[in-house]
Amino acid sequence: MLETGLIVHLLVVITIYGILALSLNLIIGMTGLFTMGHAAFFGIGAYASAILTKLGVPWFFSMLAGVVLAALVAFLIGIPTLRLVGDYLAVVTMGLGEIMRAIFKNWISVTRGPMGLPGIPHASIFGINFNTAEKFLILSTICLAIVFIIAELIIHSPFGRVLKGIREDETASQALGKNTYRFKMISFVVGCGMAGMAGSLYAHYINYIDPTSFVMWLTFFIILIIMLGGLGNNVGALAATTVFVLLREGLRFVKLPEGLNPAALQQLIFGLLLIAVTIFLPRGLIPERKVVYPRKSGGSDDAQN
Repeated sequence: MLETGLIVHLLVVITIYGILALSLNLIIGMTGLFTMGHAAFFGIGAYASAILTKLGVPWFFSMLAGVVLAALVAFLIGIPTLRLVGDYLAVVTMGLGEIMRAIFKNWISVTRGPMGLPGIPHASIFGINFNTAEKFLILSTICLAIVFIIAELIIHSPFGRVLKGIREDETASQALGKNTYRFKMISFVVGCGMAGMAGSLYAHYINYIDPTSFVMWLTFFIILIIMLGGLGNNVGALAATTVFVLLREGLRFVKLPEGLNPAALQQLIFGLLLIAVTIFLPRGLIPERKVVYPRKSGGSDDAQN
């Protein structure tokens, strides 16, 4: 039987990575923007929130600052790249991920470099201090619910239908008079801002962060989650997050032969899963539901009668 503390810990991790998965699902799954640097925005939110709270700023405002900073960086990155066609965004965000990791590692006077930031204060709001895993689970669940509602409202709105149109055929969307650059920018900025929120929650739950927490492998992990869940499907993203977090944490308890690196084994297994999902489940476990709109009356069929 699993201990209650371990179960609560797993649930907290699932909610944090669930927010991260929903944020990337908005960008890749809904809009078709392939980004390889999502971990960078996760790290920006984490470091901004951690540094500000250590300076005495209340957690809520520190979290908002992390969200805004992540969104601002996304906006600046999107200005030159979202107008281009192809995989330029993936290349640029991959470079951004390495740049941010270098900043986290080498700006020692602010981030303490490889030593990381210890002693990050617990999150608190309205006088409530979320200093236990049970209390923090309430906070992270509320944040996940807010992000999920926002993501669902976007998907089922006219704005979301335009995003799907851009994903399927951007040229056709432009021919219909849609400013695809503006739609892509909003999607990218909102998704990266959500990642900043997840980073803030992560920092104040673990109470310690260092540059190794925000490597490119994390982006691959989240991409695998949304692919398994079904691109564009928020419920599928949360279901796949649960599966992969339990799998990843479960691997920690597997007794391995001496000399076998657990992290390398984890990456190998997830890499094989990514290949398998791409080949056998290209639409994921819970495929996006296709909406068929009824034909308007008075069309060509009526004209022939």
